[in-house]
Amino acid sequence: MGRLPLTFCLTFLLMATVTFGVPPKKSIDVPFGRNYFPTWAFDHIKYLNGGSEVHLVLDKHTGTGFQSKGSYLFGHFSMHIKMVPGDSAGTVTAFYLSSQNSEHDEIDFEFLGNRTGQPYILQTNVFTGGKGNREQRINLWFDPSKNYHSYSVLWNMHQIVFFVDDVPIRVFKNSKDIGVKFPFNQPMKIYSSLWNADDWATRGGLEKTNWAKAPFVASYRGFHIDGCEASVSAKFCETQGKRWWDKEEFQDLDAKQYKRLKWVRKRYTIYNYCTDRVRFPKPPPECRRDRDI
Repeated sequence: MGRLPLTFCLTFLLMATVTFGVPPKKSIDVPFGRNYFPTWAFDHIKYLNGGSEVHLVLDKHTGTGFQSKGSYLFGHFSMHIKMVPGDSAGTVTAFYLSSQNSEHDEIDFEFLGNRTGQPYILQTNVFTGGKGNREQRINLWFDPSKNYHSYSVLWNMHQIVFFVDDVPIRVFKNSKDIGVKFPFNQPMKIYSSLWNADDWATRGGLEKTNWAKAPFVASYRGFHIDGCEASVSAKFCETQGKRWWDKEEFQDLDAKQYKRLKWVRKRYTIYNYCTDRVRFPKPPPECRRDRDI
């Protein structure tokens, strides 16, 4: 065999040293009671198949919700959810992480219901040090009320990534070096709820909940938590830097993942705070690093 050209060898060596982003580890489905417990309106939570499936019920009297047993600093958190079908206007199904103090950190999925035939809106937000106002909204590329789909958060010291069925829909990078706070020292619990928010959820509150369609039901499976469990007052994770999500390949997305994120941005994004010049005449500093502008 002839000798390979020097340029080929150098290219091969360069490629071998580049670390590419990879999808999070596959989530492991567990029963509801392994990681979660109900927090309000206990009679509006229904348990099926030995607790491997849970239904949240909203009627004119109340919604309901649940939270994780533990608090976590970093990790991978996933839920399989089937949204309220049919006329869901005015309802909100929420899946989010939040810390416990006034200057709290929070990572939000909020699914805003709509009239029959109109698409669900998925709103995401990130709060750091009590400051939010980082809303992004997308239409999904499927009907989330027909089947279960996976919604997950990967959170480490370098980035927060929102995934829908392993498609990255949003990235929030650690931009502390340019003056943007990042969640890193406040353990968070995981919450989910179904509630009435017809004062704002659908078309800014113009569409009200049709209680003749009640009860409204959101269905859950999976209940996956793979995080560094810590006390609420902890400032660091004892295994910091030693878990799979701390590895170099999870510090950024790879080219394929950024391509899929760009696809979501181009085809399905309907609102992005980074491009709202009425609210933010000058783009917030994190937007360019997050590839939102």
